[in-house]
Amino acid sequence: MSVIYILLTVSIIVAIIFFVAFIVAVRNGQFDDSYTPSVRMLFEDELVKEKSTIKTNKTN
Repeated sequence: MSVIYILLTVSIIVAIIFFVAFIVAVRNGQFDDSYTPSVRMLFEDELVKEKSTIKTNKTN
């Protein structure tokens, strides 16, 4: 039963570490993307070319 308490304590500590790392990354602007939305409309969409499946028989 004491193993459960140890695992619970360790998992809560790891969760807190990941949460703090996430908050630090957000505050430092790690997830900010101010460039892409402003120029997204300038890029043209790629046209998808359909492959022709017509086969021709060449006979001499």
